[in-house]
Amino acid sequence: MREELSGTINKIKLLIETDVNLGIDEYYLMDNDSRALKVRRLEELRGEVLKCRKCALSKTRNNVVFGEGDPDADLLFVGEAPGRDEDLAGRPFVGRAGKLLTKIINAMGLTREKVFIANILKDRPPANRNPKEEEIDACRGYLLRQIEIIEPKVICALGTFAAQVLLKVDTPISRLRGKFYDYHNIKFMPTYHPAYLLRNSEGKKPVWEDMKKIMNELGLKNNDSSSCS
Repeated sequence: MREELSGTINKIKLLIETDVNLGIDEYYLMDNDSRALKVRRLEELRGEVLKCRKCALSKTRNNVVFGEGDPDADLLFVGEAPGRDEDLAGRPFVGRAGKLLTKIINAMGLTREKVFIANILKDRPPANRNPKEEEIDACRGYLLRQIEIIEPKVICALGTFAAQVLLKVDTPISRLRGKFYDYHNIKFMPTYHPAYLLRNSEGKKPVWEDMKKIMNELGLKNNDSSSCS
């Protein structure tokens, strides 16, 4: 084993010496390799989350809702926690609110496959109650690692809970939304949750204004005829 390792090291040294002689002194990771690495890291993290027993929610869940989308996504949507539909499907935002979020994403000229969608909690709180502090603490690290792996250019927090937890404030979402914040050197835009829009249609216009700011930040074409209605 030691001899094989020594031989591999010598081959690498020889390659480097050859490149130096040719004037090559910089190396770049190919995009495909970078994407493959992100996929692998996300799958490894998913495996950890599937086995997680850090809080009592692991005893009541049907499925872990890890999140889904493009590992190279420029835009990451973050919600509060899975609901009943998500818990049964094991996927984020698949109920009525999820269908509205999909419409919003499509109106931006994107698809669910081109963004990444996740929640702060990976398990559903019983009866959709508010998450407890210990549940947030247990799951927070998983989301932070997702962010670290994906490296989005913009994070959009959906709803009061996600915005307040990530920004560590208690300011109402009505005052938080509409402008970018800095979150670990990433542009962070809070907006209303799609579930809120199902009950309050007047919120759709300000949400679309928030989405247009995100589109501008990402260099996406802004078609004013589009909307999230």
